[in-house]
Amino acid sequence: MAYHRQSASGFGTRLPGVIFLSGFKSDMRGSKATALADFCRSRGQGFLCFDYFAHGETGGDFAEGTIGIWRDDAIAALDALSEGPQIIVGSSMGGWLMLLAALARPQRIHGLIGIAAAPDFTEDLIFAALSAADQARLRSEGRLEQPSAYSDDPYLISWKLIEEARRHLLLREAIGIDCPVRLLHGMADPDVPFAVAMRLTQRLASPDVQLRLIKDGDHRLSRPQDLDLLFDEVEKLSAPR
Repeated sequence: MAYHRQSASGFGTRLPGVIFLSGFKSDMRGSKATALADFCRSRGQGFLCFDYFAHGETGGDFAEGTIGIWRDDAIAALDALSEGPQIIVGSSMGGWLMLLAALARPQRIHGLIGIAAAPDFTEDLIFAALSAADQARLRSEGRLEQPSAYSDDPYLISWKLIEEARRHLLLREAIGIDCPVRLLHGMADPDVPFAVAMRLTQRLASPDVQLRLIKDGDHRLSRPQDLDLLFDEVEKLSAPR
């Protein structure tokens, strides 16, 4: 697994570490990951980001990737590459994976920050949006290519991804996470409607959940003003409780 890790120093040794989980087909070289790395470095705060299986600099056949595999990557990184309490920041699909990691390792989680978090996106935002004909073709052929607004290459959606993800759906019932959770979501997000963030807010068991809606925010939330909101949340969550 390819990763980038910054050790804590000075005052930052008293702060929880920060782990960034990127989105579907994104990687640790993205603008939010690098900006967050710089922010943590300026504070001496420990920071970790990495590439999941078949993402970025980590090898693998993307068609073989699943939510379970990427969840296990996140848990493995948390276990092997970090120490002490951590704030996990999850972008898009990373927001789903951060929830799964927090459920698996609750004792390691200081707080969670979701950026356009997309739990259950495979079922609710991809499969449900397909026509009956495309759903049937995905089942029979095992794969489907969808155009991407963020790349010249199409998104490859495999039936394996859809089917396996059904083991990890979260929004159908209460989510037993008790730590502080902060959610940032753009109301102009064309990929993950902000209704998903509202539904997630309701499902989380924690009484300390805050949702910040950015009226003109898109899915990436990577403009300077969006990054300032993220840094603000990291700084406030890192404060001693």
